[in-house]
Amino acid sequence: MAVWALGINHNTAPLDLRGRFTYAIDQVEPTLRSLRESLTRHPEAAILSTCNRTEIYCAGDHNDLEHTMEWLAHSNGVAPTILRSHAYMLRDDQAARHAFRVASGLDSMVLGEAQILGQMKDAVRAADDAGALGTTLNQLFQRSFAVAKEVRTSTEIGAHSISMAAAAVRLAGQLFEDLGQVRVLFVGAGEMIELAATHFAARKPLGIAVANRTLERGERLAARFGGEVMRLGDLPSRLHEFDVVVSCTASTLPIIGLGAVERALKLRKRRPMFMVDLAVPRDIEQEVKALEDVYLYTVDDLATVVQTGHAHRLAAVEQAEAIIDAGVQSFMNWMDQRGAVPLIQQLNAQADEWRALELVRARKMLAKGGNIDEVLEALSKGLTHKILHGAMAELHAGDSAARERASTAIHHFFLRKER
Repeated sequence: MAVWALGINHNTAPLDLRGRFTYAIDQVEPTLRSLRESLTRHPEAAILSTCNRTEIYCAGDHNDLEHTMEWLAHSNGVAPTILRSHAYMLRDDQAARHAFRVASGLDSMVLGEAQILGQMKDAVRAADDAGALGTTLNQLFQRSFAVAKEVRTSTEIGAHSISMAAAAVRLAGQLFEDLGQVRVLFVGAGEMIELAATHFAARKPLGIAVANRTLERGERLAARFGGEVMRLGDLPSRLHEFDVVVSCTASTLPIIGLGAVERALKLRKRRPMFMVDLAVPRDIEQEVKALEDVYLYTVDDLATVVQTGHAHRLAAVEQAEAIIDAGVQSFMNWMDQRGAVPLIQQLNAQADEWRALELVRARKMLAKGGNIDEVLEALSKGLTHKILHGAMAELHAGDSAARERASTAIHHFFLRKER
């Protein structure tokens, strides 16, 4: 079996290119089906798609990394040469090492963050539901989860980490003297928005509102923080009411345009607005950043903020890498052993066939009234003869090299003292 992985992330590709390769959870099953059908041997496959990365993991009896890369490029309308220049393409132990590092938070924008582990587990469930997860990939991911758990319990990799949400609050605090006097609008109601709302709510802002496509979900989130809920359609007319806007939806197109922000600024009489776009693809049009009284930050812009405390975690990273090295070695050993499975199955089948033949012969002898001791003796001799026949034939071969190889093998398999 071969294992391969390819992907793009916040280190290798700009935000807008990453936005071309995002997959919502309901897109995973048809996407996996399309991928596997495009590859001749229909390998196992899983897709991990987050704000900061899109990665494909595959396993099969033939490494098809090049075709996987071409499929990913063409299916998203990007030239393969462009994708190749931003992608990482990994095989076998390097693919396993990458998966373990991702699960452990070592490859995240926020070093040591724990959210990626849940996202990986969601990706595995989606692949399993799609019927695309087999023994090898399942083993790879389950081992990556175990390694991640050991890294988090044995090292301080998660200590001092600053989440995207905390970074957004820190930046907003630099713009507004008192966050207790600002009104905050959250666009979306997913996990990232829930985390951001938790951090902002702790600063007791003057008002909180949640705008979401589904009102019921928006109402649940708003109720947690004593806020109000509004429809996405009301955004253009109410945007000016808010000093802070944090957006993270699954929309494939921007939902807050330049014109809407310009009108909001005019109604605000040029009072500044702090905007955070955590979505990939973008929720807020890129041109908004050029407006004089708007402070717009994307996930990539927050990178320098979340690196605070990085130096304190370097020792923990070294410990984590050692744990990951051991995990990779263990997985590759398992892969090597899997290569012997067909031979083991053949050997067991042959032994079962010999055993069945001797049992049939023994039962016939018993049915004819044969002495039980004589029957057992014949059974044992018959099995012994069948087991040793191949070895004896090789020892009597005319080729001296074949006899020497047979002699070495016989000493190894039959004549060792320790068992």
